[in-house]
Amino acid sequence: MSEEPARGEGSSPARAGEAARQLIRRTHQVTSRKFPAEEKIRIVLEGVRGEVAVSELCRREGIHPTIYYKWLKDFMEAGMGRMSGDTRREATSEEVRQLREENEWFKQLVAELSLAKW
Repeated sequence: MSEEPARGEGSSPARAGEAARQLIRRTHQVTSRKFPAEEKIRIVLEGVRGEVAVSELCRREGIHPTIYYKWLKDFMEAGMGRMSGDTRREATSEEVRQLREENEWFKQLVAELSLAKW
């Protein structure tokens, strides 16, 4: 006689699949490490120095080599932007006020010149 294993109430393949997805999501959240910028820079610079092979460095730091190369790319792009004079910054409220006043002055000038033509 063959007996089917007993299932708990509410147990179905769809429900089991959802439980598995939740378990995987929780495991990923717990195991994914967040690296501060200073740590990423330290790791990238160590790899750039070439004293240790990238594969060994990644193994020691517990990261995948693709992560290292992504950080390296981001690091190089940031450096290139800085070297090329990309120094964007937020305007101060005083600068914004001055620019608005200047803009208003120009609008007034354009309006006066347009009226003077007619």
